[in-house]
Amino acid sequence: MALLQFKKKPEADPLPVNPQLEALLKGYSIEVMPRTAAKVEDFTALLPKGTRVYVAHLEGTPIEDMVATAARLSADGYDVMPHFPARIIADRATLADWVSRYRGDADVTQALLLAGGVSKPLGEFDNSMQLLETGLFDSAGFTNLHFAGHPEGNRDIDPDGSDKNVMDALRWKQDFSNRTDAKTALATQFIFEAKPVIEWADALKEAGIDMPIHLGIAGPAKLQTLVKFAIACGVGPSLKVLQKRAKDMTKLLLPFEPTDLLTALAAYKAENPDSNIAQVHFFPLGGIKTNANWAIAHGGKSAVPANQTQD
Repeated sequence: MALLQFKKKPEADPLPVNPQLEALLKGYSIEVMPRTAAKVEDFTALLPKGTRVYVAHLEGTPIEDMVATAARLSADGYDVMPHFPARIIADRATLADWVSRYRGDADVTQALLLAGGVSKPLGEFDNSMQLLETGLFDSAGFTNLHFAGHPEGNRDIDPDGSDKNVMDALRWKQDFSNRTDAKTALATQFIFEAKPVIEWADALKEAGIDMPIHLGIAGPAKLQTLVKFAIACGVGPSLKVLQKRAKDMTKLLLPFEPTDLLTALAAYKAENPDSNIAQVHFFPLGGIKTNANWAIAHGGKSAVPANQTQD
């Protein structure tokens, strides 16, 4: 009896890539933690070499785990940018030890300096400016120093809901950028609306703050996951975008993807090439592999060309 032969179903052709979106995704960065990085068997199968990978430092994470993760990523050919949260660093000696370990053991020359999410400082540091004032990053040969950006304000810094303290800090950092050789940029918390962040970026430029902005974007994830992280991270007004989506029963069970948001931002950037919105920084809340595959499908396969340096 002859066996029936079934033809293999042809694979669907990939969707055409939006050239504006592809341009915005070029040189994108992504954030990991030691525990999430440990679950990835081979980063080179997911991320182009040369991709900037931030390593988030949560309170309680041993510095040994941070440096080991940084060393692994550096050895794989990535530009590693660990977090230095001021409020969990006990003193200058601790900071000097961290800087030395990252330089010596992981060949790191980049850092994201931020206050950190804890309410009470562990030691003598309260903000990123104090870290800069130690001079330790300059003497160790760090070339890229990024700072936190707050498109929706920050109640920890400005409890009255204004942006006075945030703007004062940004002016200080802009002055630091102007008078040093460090390549600086602002990496923002993740956002869900294009219009408010565009207005924020334009307002900064009008105020004389022209550091490149790397917009934080939540990668594909379940809606419930995004809402949980948004509340925990203090994402404010743009949270209503997720709440509106949650009320639509046809979308409630579908994973959120940043396609519409990034398409709108990419169109704006194409029309306004002088905008200080420079790159995309992904928070892979639905998983590193899921985020990387989304980026690949939308044109984010190319790292920054070898003859072009990142900010």
